[in-house]
Amino acid sequence: MTNKGESYFAVGRFHLESGAYLERPEVRYNCSGTLNDAKDNVLVVCHPLTGNSDLHSWWGGLVGPGRAFDTDKYYVVCANILGSCYGSTGPMSVKPQTGRPYMSDFPKVTVRDSVRLHLEMVKEGIGASGVAAVVGGSLGGMQALEWALLGEDFVRCVVPMACGASHTAWQIGTSEAQRQAIYTDPKWCGGKYDPADPPTSGLSVARMMAMISYRTPKSFQSKFGRKVNAKKGIFETRSYLEYQGKQFLSRMDPMSYIAITEQMDTHDVGAAGRGGIDAALASLRQPALIIGIDSDMLYPLHEQQELAEKIPGAEFSLIRSDDGHDAFLLAQEQVQAAISAFLKKQAA
Repeated sequence: MTNKGESYFAVGRFHLESGAYLERPEVRYNCSGTLNDAKDNVLVVCHPLTGNSDLHSWWGGLVGPGRAFDTDKYYVVCANILGSCYGSTGPMSVKPQTGRPYMSDFPKVTVRDSVRLHLEMVKEGIGASGVAAVVGGSLGGMQALEWALLGEDFVRCVVPMACGASHTAWQIGTSEAQRQAIYTDPKWCGGKYDPADPPTSGLSVARMMAMISYRTPKSFQSKFGRKVNAKKGIFETRSYLEYQGKQFLSRMDPMSYIAITEQMDTHDVGAAGRGGIDAALASLRQPALIIGIDSDMLYPLHEQQELAEKIPGAEFSLIRSDDGHDAFLLAQEQVQAAISAFLKKQAA
């Protein structure tokens, strides 16, 4: 099986942790490389909040022969999570029971729900006999931890980065403020908005708020300072945020943004019968590389250090950057070096 490109996987009825279910949900995924005869060289890459299954569009520098996600060695797989507006079943998908989009009727989905479905996709859709590694940053890192816990011996090693063992009050609060920006848009209409005329103003403001949390005071100061945009007569900081907010509208739906940020808030590796965070992390047996960013304000470094301390035998790698949380995407040379060295060691 070689270079399949974009594919879809569907199941009949998928029961969620909440007790609700999705009827015939689909997962969109992309693959590159070649599945070996043993079908055990799958490398799963988990996308962050605004990422998608097209890995090349957001982490492309890490994909290809001789790179961290070496397509000469691995069958690289990236799948959209549930709730996504990039092909997997989400709020804007048609609900089979009604023939209309789910919208606000889309059920609550957890990180664990998405990973359970992706695990089924890799086993049944791809036919893999094992996963060589799972890698992800931010929301992708949360998924990587769940892959380790749910996959057990099926998953040989994991690389979570820029995340913690659970979503903290700080992170929940940051996401809630962004959701409130959408809720206060007059076009929100209690979640029953016209898909052809969505609450874009609220979504744009939510994106601006997020962009601040992804960076650092130092990065903003060095990039913008107190410079004024001569054409607009406004601070360059404002011009940048307005641009980011406007650009975001072409690739994200407000309802999906709410569904995914709420999904992130469910992240807690120790919940639902696992006996708490310490017990859950102590139960992991796969080799793990935890990657943290020294300037991350949203997912502070101590959270990754805690993971490395509590996962038996875990290794830790530090990314030095002034770019804050976004460094897991921007500091690709450092990220690539850390992942490549770890995966090489696991293959030895």
